Amino acid sequence: MPAEQSVLDAHYMARALELARKGLYSTHPNPRVGCVIVRDGQVVGEGWHVRAGEPHAEVNALRQAGEQSLGATAYVTLEPCSHHGRTPPCADALVTAGVARVVAAMQDPNPEVAGRGLLRLAQAGIQVSSGVLEDEARALNPGFIKRMEQGLPYVRVKLAMSLDGRTAMASGESQWITGPAARSAVQRLRARSSVVLTSAQSVIADNARMTVRADELGLEPELAALALARPPLRVLIDGRLRAPLDAPFFQAGPALVVTRAAAQARERYEQAGLELLAMPGSDGQVDLRKLLAELAGRGVNEVLVEAGPRLAGAFARQGLVDEYRLFIAGKFLGSTARPLFEWPMARMSEAPTLKIIEMRAVGDDWQVTAIPAPALSV
Repeated sequence: MPAEQSVLDAHYMARALELARKGLYSTHPNPRVGCVIVRDGQVVGEGWHVRAGEPHAEVNALRQAGEQSLGATAYVTLEPCSHHGRTPPCADALVTAGVARVVAAMQDPNPEVAGRGLLRLAQAGIQVSSGVLEDEARALNPGFIKRMEQGLPYVRVKLAMSLDGRTAMASGESQWITGPAARSAVQRLRARSSVVLTSAQSVIADNARMTVRADELGLEPELAALALARPPLRVLIDGRLRAPLDAPFFQAGPALVVTRAAAQARERYEQAGLELLAMPGSDGQVDLRKLLAELAGRGVNEVLVEAGPRLAGAFARQGLVDEYRLFIAGKFLGSTARPLFEWPMARMSEAPTLKIIEMRAVGDDWQVTAIPAPALSV
């Protein structure tokens, strides 16, 4: 491929990725996808997938392009689908529209597609290629990709701490460690997630609701409306059903409560509009890996864990965390304050290695994004 064409492909794919990001808060359980249609060096159609059940990015772009799709090049951030789901196959729509070339950022990890979309296009005489800005495309849909490839959602653990690594005073007081800008960033993390997961400790001690708050999102009106229309499922892990049903968490709307044994309490929780799920583990605790597999089976792509040191530590110790988001405030809480994790270690060799992939200021605080080092080889 000529160097000039490669540069143009990257340019138009970058725009398609920009469009795909508009679906960051609304496409669950589908992936975020954008499409740009170019003819004779001019963009004639653009589209992005808004929400599940509605037209995909390619269809929206083709509608905008109309007859100018004939002989055009379509740039799409994910291989066009080739199967009938809630909507017809996008590969067929591109064939019918008469596009001459399709450039995909990456192959669809969905086993129902997995190369079949590109094959369908090629069999129709359309020139196809993939791999343009693939890393950026994969970064946009980490949960969808992991769910399709491993049968588990992408787990992101959010932690707020002081400079000395403490999350709350010894009394449990923790509001607020960080400032408004950091809290707004957390709201956007919640809004992009399929599930926000917390613990009984947080619900009882902090009166946590784990909802998405419109006044703190900091999004443009269109995206804010989409985010609020598709709130994440709130999941409470409460092995002994300690949290009272009049807690603010339960008053904030439907939720899934995960416990060790549910039979005796099921009716009481269902009458309160809550789903109770029994997920006992061999150690007498809720089996977190089985829970994640259950959530993936329900179409959950991304899980945001916002919990106390015990549950956050359990996810970390069991190797279930894909990404850490740490919000660091410029203050000390002292040696008697609560630690980040309950994760006792005796030797330096036991300390897990993390790769810091981003560090940036958020208001008066800092946000650090880190991933477990073994994930670098995946």
